[in-house]
Amino acid sequence: MKKLLAFCLMVCCAVAQAQLVTYPEGLKTGMPHNDDYTVRVRVPGGEWKDLFEYNVQVDMDRVQDASMVQFDMGSPVEVMVKKNNGTIHEVDIRPQVNDIRYVQYKNVITFMLDKPRYLSVEFNGDRLHNLHVFANPMETETYSKEEKGVMYFGPGVHRPKDLPNNQIRIPSNTTVYLAPGAVVKAKLWVDKAENVRIVGRGILDHPIRGIEITDSKNVVVDGITVINPDHYTVFGGGAVGVTIRNLKSFSCKGWSDGIDMMCCHDVLIDNVFMRNSDDCIALYNHRWNWWGGSDNITVQNSILWADIAHPINVGGHGDPESLTGETIENLIASASRIL
Repeated sequence: MKKLLAFCLMVCCAVAQAQLVTYPEGLKTGMPHNDDYTVRVRVPGGEWKDLFEYNVQVDMDRVQDASMVQFDMGSPVEVMVKKNNGTIHEVDIRPQVNDIRYVQYKNVITFMLDKPRYLSVEFNGDRLHNLHVFANPMETETYSKEEKGVMYFGPGVHRPKDLPNNQIRIPSNTTVYLAPGAVVKAKLWVDKAENVRIVGRGILDHPIRGIEITDSKNVVVDGITVINPDHYTVFGGGAVGVTIRNLKSFSCKGWSDGIDMMCCHDVLIDNVFMRNSDDCIALYNHRWNWWGGSDNITVQNSILWADIAHPINVGGHGDPESLTGETIENLIASASRIL
């Protein structure tokens, strides 16, 4: 009986640990670290796990260094944040609609999360040097490099070799998996392709653009983070059937919009966090090589933070000489927060 109880206890502990996943691989990528905060997370009553505090840049007017951490959770967790410089006089955890209560002891706060959330933790009213906490849902889709039809990026830094424009072209019927701890310094280009999935917990770091989807259909982007691209985080031109879910994005340059869709159809943008120094989401008709209207576009359950420009911009481009006219139809934006 004692052995059975001990075994059951071990199983329960293993299950509890499996409901919280952190990424120590991030310590080995050479990504810039921000030491404004020390952040740890744990299953309540369990052992604290250190997180890597990434440095991200925000605000085009006066580019500033902010912090970002992320982990996956499948059950309630406790988060501890230590402010390493200065004194805490005021704390805001936004979106405030979440009503997250914190406990403060000197320069440390702790708070509970009951489910995955994307948060901004701000001290003393400072929104330019804040801490972004990305508590992701647990990964449900993982791959290995041996699997057929999978373009696998494992932990570590990946740069394209002798490829023009630092871009990687993704063919049809391909799953691109950015494993936790993967840092890809390139644009992912889906052109005239179909049935493509770009998933994982890895990072696209300082690409020209993050992901470009042109004249393609049935494309899914889920779970990755794009840090400070020169231009758009996701660009869609003439695309049909695009799903963007659990995407996180930062940008700090002019024309570094978050998600721009031109002449696209059947698009779902769900549970994304966009902090951009241009429009977070822009929906256009004709521009450059794409013509016609746009329809069936849904934005939901998302957090949009435009340091410069607009959270959502609709209709900024089109074809004024079109004889048949252009329309943007069936656009739905719901259950989203503007920071």
